[in-house]
Amino acid sequence: MSTAVEPTTTVDPAPTPRADLIADLAEPGPAVAAARRAKPAVVSETAAAHAAIFDGAGTLTGELRHAIAARVAAQQGSAVLSAHHAGRTEVDLDLASGDPNVGRIVRHADLLSAAPALVTPADVADLGEHLGPDDLVLLAQLVAFTSYEARLVEGLRLLSGHEPTAPAGTAPLSGSIGERSKYRPRTAPNGRPAPREYTTEILGWESWVDPIPAEELTDVQADAFRGKTNGAYFRLLARHTGALAARTRIDHAIFATRVGLPRAERELAAAVTSRVNDCVYCASVHARKAGRLSRRVDDVARLLAAPLARAGAWRPVDLAPLSAPFAGSDERWAALVDFAAALSTTPSRATAGQVDALRALGLNDVELVDLVGSVAFFSWANRLMLTLGEPYLPAA
Repeated sequence: MSTAVEPTTTVDPAPTPRADLIADLAEPGPAVAAARRAKPAVVSETAAAHAAIFDGAGTLTGELRHAIAARVAAQQGSAVLSAHHAGRTEVDLDLASGDPNVGRIVRHADLLSAAPALVTPADVADLGEHLGPDDLVLLAQLVAFTSYEARLVEGLRLLSGHEPTAPAGTAPLSGSIGERSKYRPRTAPNGRPAPREYTTEILGWESWVDPIPAEELTDVQADAFRGKTNGAYFRLLARHTGALAARTRIDHAIFATRVGLPRAERELAAAVTSRVNDCVYCASVHARKAGRLSRRVDDVARLLAAPLARAGAWRPVDLAPLSAPFAGSDERWAALVDFAAALSTTPSRATAGQVDALRALGLNDVELVDLVGSVAFFSWANRLMLTLGEPYLPAA
């Protein structure tokens, strides 16, 4: 239908100046607003990524993108972000889903949003019969980035003393998701063994969508992930260079600069988020970094080993086991883990009481904003890793 797809374009439009949407929706107080300015690249590159994803090239129309984002933001627990997107589209997804192609896109977006760990290669292959690889990546970026923005908005609102904007009632969600079981292959499609438990070993990652061959990357595409590996993941995301370039700069600003939380605690937040979302690959990378930077390898190992019961749509039943290894011995790490885990859930369960606990332990506004950013970024990264490919154990 006309609201779903349009002829493919291959060149993103020139970027235009963007207002600070996150500030508009989060309404940060003076101290939190000043703390955000400690990492200006996060502010500017979030706006750049938003423009690339919602205004950039692709066959999914702008109105359909905003309609999907409105639905995803509601699922993530941000009514104010959902309303922003709803105000930029006239597409009614309930009606539009009568078109089989739109229905497939919406069901897949729901899965990426609410239960990314349940996505299988068959899901991606089935949608790939109707969408090309560029649009498969665009849809994943759209859902994952909206999950990131929702946590920025709601996390910053909590830091500023505002009430969360969770939608009234239950956010729309495809009914079959709660009936799915976890995808647990013994081997990856490449024949290598798949990790069956959390680990800090170095893992490989195989894409379910064709990445751009290394020898075919343009200079612009390669520049979009400069400083990263030349592996399949970044060559796949390079199908949308604007979003990837902004994402790369956000990643650096949050995790590689000296400002904000101690780097070990940023990595701890990334590992916690990855446990909540059940991203074995991301957890392996960032638990390894957290252990090395903090020199607390055994403590981080206990976080990885903590049991986490799951309910329908693979949602954690109780987050307390994640912070239990630190309860009574390290109040700061226990409070950090509690907040990071709660903000990671879909929808967010983070509370003002958790923020108060962190402030009482001495965290300042710059550190708290950094914590929100760390969790938000991995709510984005986990969804890409989980829904576009899978990990494997490399050869010894």
